[in-house]
Amino acid sequence: MITAHSAPAPDTHRGLSKHFALFMALACAVTVANLYYAQPLLQQFAATFHASIAEVGVVPSAVQIGYAGGLLFLGPLGDRHARHRLILGLGALLPLALLAAAAAPSVLWLAFAMLAVGLLSSIIQQIIPLVAHVTPTPSRGKAIGIVMSGLMIGILGGRVIAGGIAQWANWRWAFAFGAASSAATWMMLWRVLPRLPAQVEETQGYVALMTSTLGQFVRHRELRFAALTGALFFGSFSVFWVGLTPVLQGPAYGYGPAVVGAFGLLGIAGASSAAFAGRWSDRPGGARRVRLAALVTMLLSWGAAAFAMQGVWGLIIGCLAIDAGCQGAHIANLATIHALPGEARSRINAVYMSAYFGGGAIGSLIASLAWDVGGWLAVVLCGALFAGLGLVVEYARSFDSITSF
Repeated sequence: MITAHSAPAPDTHRGLSKHFALFMALACAVTVANLYYAQPLLQQFAATFHASIAEVGVVPSAVQIGYAGGLLFLGPLGDRHARHRLILGLGALLPLALLAAAAAPSVLWLAFAMLAVGLLSSIIQQIIPLVAHVTPTPSRGKAIGIVMSGLMIGILGGRVIAGGIAQWANWRWAFAFGAASSAATWMMLWRVLPRLPAQVEETQGYVALMTSTLGQFVRHRELRFAALTGALFFGSFSVFWVGLTPVLQGPAYGYGPAVVGAFGLLGIAGASSAAFAGRWSDRPGGARRVRLAALVTMLLSWGAAAFAMQGVWGLIIGCLAIDAGCQGAHIANLATIHALPGEARSRINAVYMSAYFGGGAIGSLIASLAWDVGGWLAVVLCGALFAGLGLVVEYARSFDSITSF
């Protein structure tokens, strides 16, 4: 049985810094960057382990599978345990997993190490509900937007850092850097996290808790649509970023890993849409308008990216648009699901985010396979298909007669 405590009013947390959302954005940026160090390094992995792009493509997929698994199987624990304890406990192990990745003697070792990195990095999805819990309702969308800006900057900045380090030294030092930055972030979190009790009094066992988690998917129609659209638009996003590496390092351009990683800077500009999307999503009906605009933007971005072999400008425009669209749609989905019952927030978040990163894992794997089969054109078609299906699902959401899903 789950008994809800009355949620503490936000103004009772007087010990929180006025910059608390910024601290949490920084923590999310550093942690999530570890998940994306692998994407600009596929050619380096292939050279080190004498493997094909399709074979080393399991590495970015493994980290996203680990992250999705952490969200689904560890995320719901935020509704039965104090979130600060989960964040600090899992976060303490993250540097060790990154060091294991840095020392990997084979693709299989690296894939399993990155699976662990993904699993432990699920602390991010304890941070986001925590911020939503302590922020007053009128400012919640803005606070989530700030944290999600940090998250997206970390996703894209991770590529920049990894590419630069690999160019200067080698790919192993990128993961060593991740271990050091994660350790420093853990110390910051230990200082600034509020020591709040669990939001609910939990008397169920773990199996019952997981059953309750899956029950959220059945119970909430908005969650089902958010999970499906999230999987599709993040799948499209992942197709682009995994497919980008062999394009830029192949015969058409011949760039090194630093230039490949530097493309993340373009995505950071696109990620600035997060705060704007958060403000619009707080308005009545705003979340749906943001999602539709974002998904249309992502679909059009693939039209620009299709001209990558004719010049780098197609990739630049596509990068800006696909990152802005993905971030906008994600913020709108988060605003929607966080408006659902607060006593199950971690479980609702776990369902949505596990679907989101599950879609990313599928997109990453499809991108590496598509590249081996049909080159960049096959990658573009796969990415556009993901975005187009997301737009169809979002349009279908408006029909109240669709009650079977």
